[in-house]
Amino acid sequence: MTFKKIIAWLHLWLGLVSGIIVFIVAFTGCILVFEHEIESMIQPWLHVERAGEAAFLPPSAIKHSVEKALPGTKVNSIWYYGHSNTAQVSANSDSVIYVDPYKGNIVALVDHEDFFHFVLDGHTELWMEKKLGKGIISYATLIFFVLLVSGLVLWWPKKWSKANRDKSFKIKWEAKWKRVNYDLHNVLGFYSLLVAVLISLTGLSMSFPWLRDGVYWLSSGGETPPVYKPAFSDTTVVRNLVALNQVDKAWKKGMDEIGVYKKDNIIISFPNKPADPIYLCTDMEAGVWRDVYLDQNTLKILPESQAHIRNESSGFWLRRINYSLHVGAIGGLPTKFIYFIASLICATLPLTGAYIWWGRRKKEKKKKQPRLACIRE
Repeated sequence: MTFKKIIAWLHLWLGLVSGIIVFIVAFTGCILVFEHEIESMIQPWLHVERAGEAAFLPPSAIKHSVEKALPGTKVNSIWYYGHSNTAQVSANSDSVIYVDPYKGNIVALVDHEDFFHFVLDGHTELWMEKKLGKGIISYATLIFFVLLVSGLVLWWPKKWSKANRDKSFKIKWEAKWKRVNYDLHNVLGFYSLLVAVLISLTGLSMSFPWLRDGVYWLSSGGETPPVYKPAFSDTTVVRNLVALNQVDKAWKKGMDEIGVYKKDNIIISFPNKPADPIYLCTDMEAGVWRDVYLDQNTLKILPESQAHIRNESSGFWLRRINYSLHVGAIGGLPTKFIYFIASLICATLPLTGAYIWWGRRKKEKKKKQPRLACIRE
């Protein structure tokens, strides 16, 4: 058996084993690419009109307003999404609370389990028990990466003649469906290869720590990834401070001093314990953000905080952009459109591949059927 035949055998059976999972992951990923854009169009409660140069209400005011309107609710964090959008409040509730950031009134209460949450569950967990679903998807994605590599080997022409180039780069639309289906698998698979490899590798990096650490080691020139340490406020500092006032000051500092891109897009949390830090998320640009932890007493930036993306080491930089590379947000709408097309093609590959296998199987069965000899009397 030649090398290419071994690759073809692996490509076939790995594809048949993982096909349905690859289809689900790719198709749901295709839907999720434009999640925020679609939600912005169909969910009017996400937007709010700003009266002149009105300023945001501070976090303490929004917290007070929500907890007064919804007795028993405890606000944990507030997400400010800019001057033309409502603020999103995270609380001990099954609903997502949307608030006018200028007036503090509740605009909408939306069930967390919406359509896109359902799609995301399928994309990450196959609508199964979390640990089992994530495990299946992780290894199916690993198989998909092997399929991409083996597919490139099978696509590569023996000779770069004009006929072979046409077969590798063009779809022969005027041919019979069997040939068109083969071209859809072979040609479109090649054109989507680069993005498909990027999507699968970034997805695998989220699933397997050994790969994530390996990428860090390679990109940092052999450095060992640092061990994650939780951030804590200094409880030895004794001050007569009001916690909510400190959160408001931290929020103001985040917008005025810490944030660089989209300063009015910021997430802030409320500490529950004396040792808890105040968490900020700033610089939410192109799918990249910065996690910052402030001491709730001194408002100093704690060392566990992320540096600004432009000041990160190469290892941390790749980790920070991994998610935006996975979802196509790194370049805005142009890259999202490219990812959408590539994901759609990836979803068709198991279907066109299965049809190729089925056609060859039927052909082999016909060959094996005994021929009846015509007996002349």
